[in-house]
Amino acid sequence: MRLLILTQYFWPENFRINDLVDGLLERGHDVTVLTGLPNYPSGRLADGYDWQGPYSGKYGKAEIIRVPLIPRGKGRGINLALNYLSFAFSASVLGPLRCKGKFDAIFVFEPSPVTIGIPARVMAWFKSAPVLFWVQDLWPESLSATGAVKSPRLLHGVEKLVRWIYRGCALVLAQSEAFIPAIEKAGVPRAKIRYFPNSAEDIYQTPAQAAWSGPDLPPGFRVMFAGNIGAAQSMETIVKAAELLKEYPDVHWIIVGDGRLASWLREEIAARKLETQVHLMGRHPVETMPQWFAQADVLLVTLRRDPVFSLTIPSKIQSYLACRKPIAGALDGEGARIIDTSGAGLACAADDAQGLADTVLKLYKMSAGERRDMGEMGYRYYELHFNRTQLLNQLENWLTEVTMENTYA
Repeated sequence: MRLLILTQYFWPENFRINDLVDGLLERGHDVTVLTGLPNYPSGRLADGYDWQGPYSGKYGKAEIIRVPLIPRGKGRGINLALNYLSFAFSASVLGPLRCKGKFDAIFVFEPSPVTIGIPARVMAWFKSAPVLFWVQDLWPESLSATGAVKSPRLLHGVEKLVRWIYRGCALVLAQSEAFIPAIEKAGVPRAKIRYFPNSAEDIYQTPAQAAWSGPDLPPGFRVMFAGNIGAAQSMETIVKAAELLKEYPDVHWIIVGDGRLASWLREEIAARKLETQVHLMGRHPVETMPQWFAQADVLLVTLRRDPVFSLTIPSKIQSYLACRKPIAGALDGEGARIIDTSGAGLACAADDAQGLADTVLKLYKMSAGERRDMGEMGYRYYELHFNRTQLLNQLENWLTEVTMENTYA
């Protein structure tokens, strides 16, 4: 098939859509990616990119077509809104001109923002192609959950935009089964909704054999968090839990990642005198993550307490499961259910610092063999529910389904 992938974020930015494109290319599909100039998470254009472009390139055998956007800056307020809207505008105006020829289907990757749906509908109209819309974040729910938007009028406007976007889709794919009622409430018939969870790149399933070549890590029991350091991740819960376990000096909290709360986190660690317990390691390439995870005794996932976050499966959970490592979680809903059901680790309620401290202490007091068994149970659950090959097979079936329906419409 000739497929158009529409995503605001793409390589060299690290998002799951990169691996999905890899999978489609492996299966012989002709893929074009319409995306923006890379600027996540730093907030400035990536090295090698400026306003002169490049606006075209290759990712393996996929053609990349980029459009200009206003970088996200520090990811706050007006900068973020301009980033979202500038991409939506550029992709809507330039996409139909630069993406030549016909496409069998358009696949849309939608973490925040949902405004990716505006150029999706424009491209669908110009190309007469069915749209599969992969929902990673529920809007407007996630806007109110993070506190980014508080105006009821604006939230209502976003709700109307979401309904308009969904109405133009052949299928709406939900990364969590718990998203389905909210998508139905937005006017999508149940027959047009599919559960399509995230998988993990193949690199996570290959045990890290190479000797560690990264920065020196403290000896002892390592609890490792990897990913975005933002408002949704409840970083204050991690800091408070670390403070509660100060009497265990060999318990170390390793934070691998970056985000808009990184400076706050650094200041909080200093204020609480936790420099010997909590270690900020910065951002590292996704291909090095299996090596990092191999250095951990336990992998950590946290989310803020909010109804919308309880519906979400944080994508790091799939990576953690695939790496055969036990998981400590402080989150509600779907993420906690997967940790508990799989037997991959222990979870407490979101925002519960004492609960997280107790959870980590329980894992700390287990034998290495018990923790290893948890990791293996998690991997078996991953293979059953999030296997990359099975999910790609399912996606191909849906692509064939909507293409056939579009042909005979």
